Amino acid sequence: MRARIVKIGNSQGIRIPKPLLEQLEIKEDVDIEVENNQIIIRPVSKPRFGWEELFREMAKNDDDALIDGESSINNTWDETEWQW
Repeated sequence: MRARIVKIGNSQGIRIPKPLLEQLEIKEDVDIEVENNQIIIRPVSKPRFGWEELFREMAKNDDDALIDGESSINNTWDETEWQW
């Protein structure tokens, strides 16, 4: 797909067709970088997306105990699989 460079204020830019934005689920922000003489545009990743709901589920299942290094976590995997 071709796009034309257009003047936007004191800058220049391109218009990205709506179907491409929808396909990539781009709503607002993007990451832009130059790699191998190409401009790479990616949707901003949200590395913690969904964590809040997962933590609620853990708490509901009483699986949210604090692990601070002083308590011992033993299970069969520790005894049979792990090489000490």
